[in-house]
Amino acid sequence: MMKLWKRASGALKDRKSLFSISFSRRTSVRNPDLDSAIIHATSHDDSSVDYHHAHRVYKWIRSSPANLKPLVHSLSSRVNRTRSWIVALKALMLVHGVLCCKVPSLQEIRRLPFDLSDFSDGHSRPSKTWGFNALIRAYFSFLDQYSFFLSDQIRSRNRKPQVDSVNQELESIEKLQTLLHTLLQIRPMADNMKKTLILEAMDCVVIEIFDIYGKICSGIAKLLIKISPAAGKAEAVMALKIVKKATSQGEDLALYFEFCKKFGVSNAHEVPKFVRIPQENIEAMEKAIKGVEEREETKEDEEEVVVEEKSIILAERPEFQTIITDKWEVFEDDYCFTCNDIKETDQPRNYNVDPSLLPLIVIDEPVYLTHTLPDLITF
Repeated sequence: MMKLWKRASGALKDRKSLFSISFSRRTSVRNPDLDSAIIHATSHDDSSVDYHHAHRVYKWIRSSPANLKPLVHSLSSRVNRTRSWIVALKALMLVHGVLCCKVPSLQEIRRLPFDLSDFSDGHSRPSKTWGFNALIRAYFSFLDQYSFFLSDQIRSRNRKPQVDSVNQELESIEKLQTLLHTLLQIRPMADNMKKTLILEAMDCVVIEIFDIYGKICSGIAKLLIKISPAAGKAEAVMALKIVKKATSQGEDLALYFEFCKKFGVSNAHEVPKFVRIPQENIEAMEKAIKGVEEREETKEDEEEVVVEEKSIILAERPEFQTIITDKWEVFEDDYCFTCNDIKETDQPRNYNVDPSLLPLIVIDEPVYLTHTLPDLITF
């Protein structure tokens, strides 16, 4: 009875939204026909997905860049008002389809125009909807990152074409691996989530995994050809990190697809061939890193040898030699008195040096201090 009431309430809300749209005017940010298609595609019905109206939305996006603003306005208004996990999930699926259109105008979106990172369904108790909330938050996190990634890709294609460097290819593969990691967080975890809409959403996720993982495998295959023992240390270290992560993600993917098959996701039965990086390729990259380190150590040793040789050359020059002697060396700047100032006494003195070379002051009588320490302190 409760389910029927919720469905009736949701259908009533959709009709009300469609009725209000019929009175709106077409502007630069409003398109009543597009608004209607979005409401149908994101209805409160959890038993089916309206693909007909979803494809109408995709057709509008492909037809003209001018339709992007009305789409963003309508979708963000729809999502910001809802507290239904059904509407939120359908909106995310619709956005996913829009991003897959990959039209140039999508570069203007960058981040998604709404925020579902803290979404919570408001029509049921949290104990019943926590699994749906978690799935929507994870799905939003992926699409938000994916939108930014696609925007960067489209912008780079629109620039003057140039050959990507190894560093750029490495960075691109790293970003794809990050996206794949975010995708693997999208999974139904609660027991009450085996619904048609959830299965449809998971089919979209699995298809995206095929696409991104395929790009990662293709990128690594090209990378293994370009990375050689002559490569730089930073590039070789980064490539080795990517290869090891790809091996680890292959294992995670196998577990993920096994989970999806048990849950009933139809697309998960077509398991992709996971990358198994040959050990010799890993060893080749480790060898490249070791070779670079050895070259750097050799260069440092050579620099130290050059410094030592320069020190020896300087030491051999007469002006830089140290002379050890038992005779006093007298410098003119050190004279305070002349030899005539020396006071002669009757007592023989043995200075062990030539007296004519060193001026000495002879004190016949002891000198006593007439002031103590406190007397010398002034304030």
